[in-house]
Amino acid sequence: MDELTTEGLSSGVLVLAAHPNWRESRVNRRLLEAARSVPGVQVSDLYARYADYDIDVPAEQALAARAPLIVLMHPIQWYSMPALLKLWLDEVLTYGWAYGQGGTALKGKDLWLVATTGGPESSYHPQSYNRYFFDAFLPPYEQTAALCGMRFLPPLMLHGARRANEEAVASHVQVFQDRLRSYPQWPELDELEPLPECEVPTTDRPSAGGAR
Repeated sequence: MDELTTEGLSSGVLVLAAHPNWRESRVNRRLLEAARSVPGVQVSDLYARYADYDIDVPAEQALAARAPLIVLMHPIQWYSMPALLKLWLDEVLTYGWAYGQGGTALKGKDLWLVATTGGPESSYHPQSYNRYFFDAFLPPYEQTAALCGMRFLPPLMLHGARRANEEAVASHVQVFQDRLRSYPQWPELDELEPLPECEVPTTDRPSAGGAR
């Protein structure tokens, strides 16, 4: 289990790594090891920390609030993220903290998706079995960032991870590691569009104890 602490974390990157079965991972396991080797990067292996799915929300919010870059690192499962990472978003990104009135804890930070797919890039095509280009599955990530006042960075993807050759995997891992080391000195960051404004009316705020 990763030993995470909020002490001394003022400008480090936070990697939220979510894989239900690291033993079967060809690529994400190596990405995890690469992230752990970069000074100043804190890695949270969510499935190791929260095997019981009982997330320590105050601790996670403290870590996220102090990181300028939050990385979502996971395999794509059913066109989305693993269940525990989705639960992290549900419980940690609360109204009044991450979004809505007074919810500015993550404003101005960056969100970066680093993910793998089992199918090759050619399978994400209108004429193939996934029926859509992969970009069609990104709006939930992009809008999550926007609602929290974060900048959504261009994702780092490796398609066809199950059959990728060693050269492709090693190159992908190296790019990931180099990016972590060089953040925020990425040339393309200056070319990103301004953050959208997503004001949530107070009439739309969650009611106390009022489940939908």
